[in-house]
Amino acid sequence: MADSVQGVLSGVARGCGFQHLAMYVNLGTFYLVGMTVACVVGFKLKLYAKGFWIGLICGLCCQAALLLLVTLRTKWTQLDVPHNGDAVLV
Repeated sequence: MADSVQGVLSGVARGCGFQHLAMYVNLGTFYLVGMTVACVVGFKLKLYAKGFWIGLICGLCCQAALLLLVTLRTKWTQLDVPHNGDAVLV
């Protein structure tokens, strides 16, 4: 469930022109949160593969939460959206 939400919110952030922000959120939560939790739970608590999955799910939930925060904080009325007559067809 969290994977679907994260995928949609990542697409929303990228579609709004926040590619750099989505990249930082994805890299930060995956490597700083997900991998750290995976290593601690997998190796220190000796859960091995189950611990790695727990860490990846923790990182994924953090990604979804931060991307939801970005989406909720976006001022949708201030985005520069072209009107139908201004669209350029390629």
